[in-house]
Amino acid sequence: MKKVYIVSHSHWDREWYLPYEQHHMRLIQLVDDLLELFETDPEFKSFHLDGQTIILDDYVQVRPEKKPLLEKYIREGRFKIGPFYILQDDFLISSEANTRNMLIGFEESKKWGSPVKLGYFPDTFGNMGQTPQIMREAGLDVAAFGRGVKPTGFNNVVINDEKYASQYSEMWWEGPDGSKILGLLFANWYSNGNEIPVDKEEAKLFWDRKLADASQYASTGHLLMMNGCDHQPVQKDLSAAIRVANELYPEIEFVHSSFEEYIAALKADLPQELSTVSGELTSQETDGWYTLANTSSARVYLKQMNTEVERQLENIAEPLATMAYTTAEQYPHDTLRYAWKTLMQNHPHDSICGCSIDEVHQEMVTRFQKAKEVGKFVADEAAEALMAQIDTSAFPEGSKPFVIFNTAGSAKTDVAEVTIEWTRKPFSQGKPSNLYYELKETKLPELAVVNAQGKTVAAEIIDEGVTFGYDLPKDKFRQPYMGRYVKVRMFMEQMPAMAWESFALVEGAAADLQADEAIVKEQGRLLENEFLKVIIQEDGSLDVQNKETGKEYTGLMVFENVGDIANEYIFKQPVGDQAILSSGKKAKITVQSANAFAAEVLVEQELEIPVSADERLEEEMKAVIEFRDRKAQRSKETAIFKISTKIKLQKGSKQLQFETSYNNQMKDHRLRVLFPTGIEAAYHEAESIYEVVQRPNKVDRAWENPTNPQHQHSFVNIHNDEHGVTVANFGLNEYEVLSDRGTIAVTLLRAVGELGDWGYFPTPEAQCLGEHTVRFAVAFHGDEADKLRTYHEAMNFQVPFSAYQTTKHVGQYAADHQYMKIEGDAFALTAFKRKEHSVEIVTRGFNMTGTEQPLRLSIAELAPQRCNLLEEPVDVKVTDQIKPAEIVSYSWSK
Repeated sequence: MKKVYIVSHSHWDREWYLPYEQHHMRLIQLVDDLLELFETDPEFKSFHLDGQTIILDDYVQVRPEKKPLLEKYIREGRFKIGPFYILQDDFLISSEANTRNMLIGFEESKKWGSPVKLGYFPDTFGNMGQTPQIMREAGLDVAAFGRGVKPTGFNNVVINDEKYASQYSEMWWEGPDGSKILGLLFANWYSNGNEIPVDKEEAKLFWDRKLADASQYASTGHLLMMNGCDHQPVQKDLSAAIRVANELYPEIEFVHSSFEEYIAALKADLPQELSTVSGELTSQETDGWYTLANTSSARVYLKQMNTEVERQLENIAEPLATMAYTTAEQYPHDTLRYAWKTLMQNHPHDSICGCSIDEVHQEMVTRFQKAKEVGKFVADEAAEALMAQIDTSAFPEGSKPFVIFNTAGSAKTDVAEVTIEWTRKPFSQGKPSNLYYELKETKLPELAVVNAQGKTVAAEIIDEGVTFGYDLPKDKFRQPYMGRYVKVRMFMEQMPAMAWESFALVEGAAADLQADEAIVKEQGRLLENEFLKVIIQEDGSLDVQNKETGKEYTGLMVFENVGDIANEYIFKQPVGDQAILSSGKKAKITVQSANAFAAEVLVEQELEIPVSADERLEEEMKAVIEFRDRKAQRSKETAIFKISTKIKLQKGSKQLQFETSYNNQMKDHRLRVLFPTGIEAAYHEAESIYEVVQRPNKVDRAWENPTNPQHQHSFVNIHNDEHGVTVANFGLNEYEVLSDRGTIAVTLLRAVGELGDWGYFPTPEAQCLGEHTVRFAVAFHGDEADKLRTYHEAMNFQVPFSAYQTTKHVGQYAADHQYMKIEGDAFALTAFKRKEHSVEIVTRGFNMTGTEQPLRLSIAELAPQRCNLLEEPVDVKVTDQIKPAEIVSYSWSK
């Protein structure tokens, strides 16, 4: 006998085609209606609150008096909550952000009652490959999702070579580490049981169609009907509709149900022959148009801000606070929780994906700024507390000590910069303007930098002049002053992870900054260090020789511009549109700076490109013509698009860094930077969520989209058995590997004028007009071990050194110290923090390879214990090995 499980829900996008508060007010109405329904209709058993606990916060913010009633129905099991804080886009947020979403969601759920034990991804734009392992780490063995797998049904037998298709809506989902969970695909979408009729005639037509649709894919007689859709008001007459259904179909049982009830029944009857899908589920075996991967390039400025805040919290604030504070009371648990929750409010799929109306993304910018400032406050306070424990007493009297921290997960080579206050005059000593000019007219002595051993070290010392400053003492009123400042720039070579080194600015002769052999030569057309030889051609493109392998790469860093007549979700080039390239056009090349440890050359290029699409595009958007059917072309009117790129090569570095700026005044176009590698390979690799994922360079035979956009975090790599190229980035989440010369194409800008999807929603700010600066880098490698080195460099490219001035004082820590040692080239550290509400240190990371690798972490006087992603201890032995693609979490205590 078939049984139909009707689950009431409303997929609640907090913000999308309306501003947040418009959706918010409708949420209040929805929950008010539900509370009334629970009071008046005992047959209305439960409502699924979309897997996200933030709905509870949003409701109580407006209806605080309803909190006890809300809590009552949660504890009774009428409101089904959790397990996540928000419904994120997993590809566009960091590994840790995915984990914190789950960690906070579980904790919030337990405050109210208990979470639904279901990984819930109804509308995620593709599903991350490590979902099975992540869910298992949280005690979940089932995930429900709406995208990524092609359902075939009984009339379309699964072909053996189809890895991402399933005959049934139920399947096994296996992660790269071998973890396996049950996957539930909303094959008929999460609205297949929406608005069930009460009228018998209408109900018969409705159910005949819906039952046939669901039965086509279901592997058992248990049929799931999702009664709701996006922002759907609750169906108040559902109980009557269910009674009518039971009357019409006596051979079928219709029940108002929950995911828990449905999953329990399903598990008991699962057939043996379920398909198994593996890794990422990104609609690989479709026509390629609706993967929605181009959301990774919509409003690139949002992705850059997100990366900046994630790095501020994960890689700067938390590590500094962990090293600084040794008790749970000292560690800023609540402050960091507030910052994380503020940041994650930007992580829902319609928010971080940049596919909402302008008002939504304006509010996102404010949230990013708020979370960033909290992260900076935590980092500054922690650095001050930590430096008070660092012994700087060996530095000379009158010197100005400072400390440089590397809080990245591996050794880092780069330039560190710190601004030192050489002297100050408080406002209490006189009129501010007089103090200003007194300091300005005072000549600085000759200055040098010494290390903790008293040795003078190379540093660039720049007089920054006089400026206003102030202190905010914790026990006094603000203290304004005028200060004389000096900027110090130092080259740090292979500085260990989770370490600090102390220096001091002193009076004395500075070390000679002139290199024995200049890094920059031939008026900026040649950059060369121990590892790389870079020739800048007349058109601004680069030819690079890896001096270690002897391999040469030509035509790197070419800018490509094409038209885009689609929307925030999807890129579509006009029919017949030809790319406009920077190659073949003369560039201006200028040496910006050169010293013993770094050289920077500015390359200025001009592209003459159309100012927008032609007038047809606006009409086609208004008519809601599907983007594939649009006839618009690029405008005949053109203008000059100026691109300025700073190219930096450092001593001892195997990575070439770029900073590109432009003032975008054009519309309806896409800008990419191209790195032709000359490498022929079947696959490439990219950083994703807790994995370095391997993706094919060729598309499925069903693919029709001329492009194959992909998601990345800090890097993408292509290699063969002999050598390879890794392109790193900062907040540039979209790339494509082109068959022409094994080219890595990274999207820098995509400018469009509408939201897209189900109607016409103009988004003029998605044209991204104005000044932009983007950062990326390229590194070259030989064998597998050398490849992993470029991966660490790419991750570290996103994490700057932190540097702070301190005082001369005694402390318990040595002036130079490594707090945690990491031995294992294949290990990527993602977290270094204190356990939630506790004192133990938590470290987390993953194996970047598909083979077992050595791993040894050590923190003085502390012993590790394995824990899961919820930071709960697990009975797994700590070893010196990490399994293929394994996520490893430790809690550390004495």
